[in-house]
Amino acid sequence: MGVFPKHGNFWIDYYAEGVRHREKVGPSKSLAVKALKKREIEIAEGKFLDVKRDVRILFKDFAEIYIETYAKKKRSWASTDKLYLKKLLPFFGSKYLQEITPFLVRQYQGKRRKEKTFKKTLVSVAYVNRELACLKCMFGLAMEGDYVAQNPVKKVKFEKENNSRTRFLEKEELKKLLECCDSRLRPIVLLAVNTGMRKAEIQNLKWREVDFHRGFITLSSRLLKNPHPGW
Repeated sequence: MGVFPKHGNFWIDYYAEGVRHREKVGPSKSLAVKALKKREIEIAEGKFLDVKRDVRILFKDFAEIYIETYAKKKRSWASTDKLYLKKLLPFFGSKYLQEITPFLVRQYQGKRRKEKTFKKTLVSVAYVNRELACLKCMFGLAMEGDYVAQNPVKKVKFEKENNSRTRFLEKEELKKLLECCDSRLRPIVLLAVNTGMRKAEIQNLKWREVDFHRGFITLSSRLLKNPHPGW
């Protein structure tokens, strides 16, 4: 009886009722050792049956396999999978892979969408989708290792993402931008930053529309009725 590696996976080798058996466990040696001990106990207690059994593994244990065999090989590991797993593990960690169903994944999806970030804003659709994509990748790897027969995340619909966002320049960013502008472009950039005017509105601005005394700019009705594309 023993544990041995073969083609990137660990196998267990044992005898039951005079018959030799070999089973593939996966890339984790520690899990293979546990599987072998389990078979030894079953044989000793007379509970062993010569049938193929699913390898039951907790999500938190498989996460370690995923990290070592796949995630850490990515350059972006620290800013992607590592962060996603911090959210996935508290929810799925204590469950066996076979217990994670599409319904459970949808529950996680809904729960995360109600949570808030450290900035007190709701977690974005895009970020939840990245977490689910990580989970989907994990189950893909689990299928390759014969831990599970199907990927529950494939049956879960990802939410549609809105990639548009409003962004304002920080003081240092504005300072660097102005430093790169020549004397002609600098006032144009300052006007755009301080008023939010579009490119076409600034290009078509007339002196008569600028009131220096009151500090007002009156946009022409021709631009308001027929607005040009923005920057």
